[in-house]
Amino acid sequence: MKIRSLTARVLILATLWSALALVTIAVAISALYRQGVERGFNNLLRAQLYNVVNSVSVGEGESLTGSPALGDLRFSQPETGWYWLVEPLGSYQAAPLASASLGVSNLPTPDVSATPFDINYERFYEMTDEAGNRIRVVETEVVLDDQGRAARFRVTGNVEVVEEEIAFFSSRLNLALGVVGIGSLILNGGAIVYGLRPVDRARRALERIRRGEAERLEGEFPSEIMPLATEINALIDSNRRIVERARMQVGNLAHSLKTPIAVLLNEARVLERSHGELVRNQAEAMQGQVQSYLNRARIAAQRESVLARTEALPVLERLVRVMRRLNADKQFPLHVDPPGIMLAMEQQDIEETVGNLLENAARYARTTVSLRVFMAPADLRGSDDARKSWVIVEVEDDGPGLEPDEIREAMKRGKRLDESKPGTGLGLSIVSEIASEYQGVFGLSRGEGGGLLARLVLPAVTKDVA
Repeated sequence: MKIRSLTARVLILATLWSALALVTIAVAISALYRQGVERGFNNLLRAQLYNVVNSVSVGEGESLTGSPALGDLRFSQPETGWYWLVEPLGSYQAAPLASASLGVSNLPTPDVSATPFDINYERFYEMTDEAGNRIRVVETEVVLDDQGRAARFRVTGNVEVVEEEIAFFSSRLNLALGVVGIGSLILNGGAIVYGLRPVDRARRALERIRRGEAERLEGEFPSEIMPLATEINALIDSNRRIVERARMQVGNLAHSLKTPIAVLLNEARVLERSHGELVRNQAEAMQGQVQSYLNRARIAAQRESVLARTEALPVLERLVRVMRRLNADKQFPLHVDPPGIMLAMEQQDIEETVGNLLENAARYARTTVSLRVFMAPADLRGSDDARKSWVIVEVEDDGPGLEPDEIREAMKRGKRLDESKPGTGLGLSIVSEIASEYQGVFGLSRGEGGGLLARLVLPAVTKDVA
């Protein structure tokens, strides 16, 4: 699964690296400590061994005599794993000497070929005594007198002492490294969050641009992010120039076509009725087509622009005021919730779409044309992109309304259901095309009061940033 958060990525990698480093350190220190403790344990046994060697000699009657004082009570307590033992070698026959802790027990002697003596004529090996203690043995062989009588000397120690010491050290080491690891994790997290704060500032600056609160990426950024901010500002400037150039070209084309079409319409009035009507209809259709495609070109040039931002309420209030002056006998209630809705559209496109709907509704309304604007719920959005916000614009009149077949006919370009009313029949198709260019939705249905309900789903400025 991909991790999309940079903070999470860096923190996870830092945590994994820290954990690996701490485990490696723990293993290395534990191994070194074990080596040191075992070396000290061996040195202790060696020292005790030579204390025994220095304390034992051949006495009268060729017996082994001596009372080693090793200064450790464990050598006098039974089954402790701490023993010393002196045994005669070769033809020299005498009773062995042993510590009180060994009692009547004996220690087996491994074969020299399996565990040889070192250059100091010592050897270390481990075994389990009769009491079940795991013991380490240091052994040497010493000639006791000038007659060649020799003895084997052995001193043992309980390995459990070493293991307990190592376990105690390891537990304290792991605790210390755990505290260091947790502290490092917290410190790394704080450092990462602090280090990525400029990225968050850049995100908020982009959000301000998207909301229409700024036109450029503003703020001081580190040297790693500043080139990106510069390129984004250059892209915004380029986008603005493209939009302005497209608008200028659209305006030039509109002006260049306006006069020839007007001439055709004027000439159609002086022609014979049959021919004049044909020329006039075709000229009006041409005018509508030209206007439609000019709108498409203009909208396509600025649809993805971050600069297409218009507050809905002032534009709609102005349209309603105009409609009230033109239709003094009718009411035009306006409801916008919330009042600060921002549409991701050009102002003239909002005026074109909503103005057409208001004008159409005013022709057929008896007394009232209602205009309602509110945020769209998720199931009524005009796009599958969940990161976009959408607004519903509803224009409802109290006129006779339309049947489903009439609605389908009215949505066709150039169709007018009532020839007695003025107009070209292009208004609804233009509204549909503009909404479609903004990836929105336009539809007609019967309202609750029986009149016609026109509904637009239009893009809004997103308030949150993913």
